[in-house]
Amino acid sequence: MRLTNEEQDFLDGKHGAILRKTMETLVRYGDMYDAECLVPLDGPVHLVCSFGMPALKPLSRIMKEMIDAGIRTKLPFTADPQPLDYENVTANQQEQEMYQLLYGTQKEYESMLAKLGLKDENAYTCACYFDEVGNTPKFGDHLAWAESSAVVYANSILGARSNRTSGVMEFFSGIIGKTPKFGFLTDEGRKADWIIELKTSSLPRPQILGSAIGMKVVEKVPYIKGLDQFLGTELTPAVKDYLKDMGAATASNGAVALYHAENLTPEAKKDGAGLIRENAPVYIIDDAELERVVKSYPILWADLNAKPERAFVGCPHASFHQLTEWTEIFEKALRETGSDKVAVDTIITSAPDVIAKFKETEHYDRLLKTGVKVSHICPLMYMSNPLCAKKSIITNSNKLRTYSTARYVDDETLVNLVVKEGF
Repeated sequence: MRLTNEEQDFLDGKHGAILRKTMETLVRYGDMYDAECLVPLDGPVHLVCSFGMPALKPLSRIMKEMIDAGIRTKLPFTADPQPLDYENVTANQQEQEMYQLLYGTQKEYESMLAKLGLKDENAYTCACYFDEVGNTPKFGDHLAWAESSAVVYANSILGARSNRTSGVMEFFSGIIGKTPKFGFLTDEGRKADWIIELKTSSLPRPQILGSAIGMKVVEKVPYIKGLDQFLGTELTPAVKDYLKDMGAATASNGAVALYHAENLTPEAKKDGAGLIRENAPVYIIDDAELERVVKSYPILWADLNAKPERAFVGCPHASFHQLTEWTEIFEKALRETGSDKVAVDTIITSAPDVIAKFKETEHYDRLLKTGVKVSHICPLMYMSNPLCAKKSIITNSNKLRTYSTARYVDDETLVNLVVKEGF
């Protein structure tokens, strides 16, 4: 990999042993992928590891060495959500004891993140690109992110450039302020390998469409045709929410880090079919294909007919627009059934900064009156507790379904279940 004189100085140890090791790691990482050089980061990194797990001793040791040496990231960074919020996501004594084993060093870890350059105490969300959070890249920006749903959003909807970077490696890139140039940081790497032809009778659920695409193309780049007939050609807040949830499903049900949507996403608007590689295979998605995909999902509950004990909405984190929308959805469902509150413990997760903005509106109190709670946690981190994994949890998130024992249901079904308490 070609290095500048300044980069070689880091590699030669002229700026200290810690930065030498950090640079050496980045260079080895780049060499593995035949990177031509390092490129400066245009925006902050986003750390995928936001949880203090006692098992992560090597990472803690590295971070402590950097803190002792006065080393920080070049720009203030954001991190994935925190794992716990007992006020809004209750846990019994045994569950809390298990969480202590899982995340027993959480406070210490968060203290280290603050010393290493964390943006602020609210900078914990998988959706760091929300305007309220402030880690929003611009078109063409070079990034080093690891969170799968954030990477696919930044690449696809914003037109920024990030590989699906390994966890911790994005932290090292933030320290040096550079990342190896390969893959999605190159024009060639951003070309589409697949053509997706959407031939459904109506707009598909984003979670199912993303799931179908992800399972078919895996880590390749899809070029989606036909989505604009339903969504239009402008990235409105509602359209960005749809693409956010669709992209998260492509990234979790497969490993998609970039997709293009014809006449809709920025690079597809700019370059059109010129993005498609020659002889790219075609995957046709119609109503029957989506039904097949849904029926393929395993249900991991011990009792398939159990009543839901808890429902999660917001994985990835819900936007401000989605919080207001869900408020009205739950209010309407309760009015139609003559109920005052939901019958199942229901939690919508969102970014702390988004929640703070939401609390300033009348919709916040209205949502609480329905019995629904709002939390900043990562639902996946909740489900990682083996005691909680045994519960009958439902979700409208295909990402959470993929990574846990939670049972996927569509939005309408979820609302009916939490209002009527059962299938």
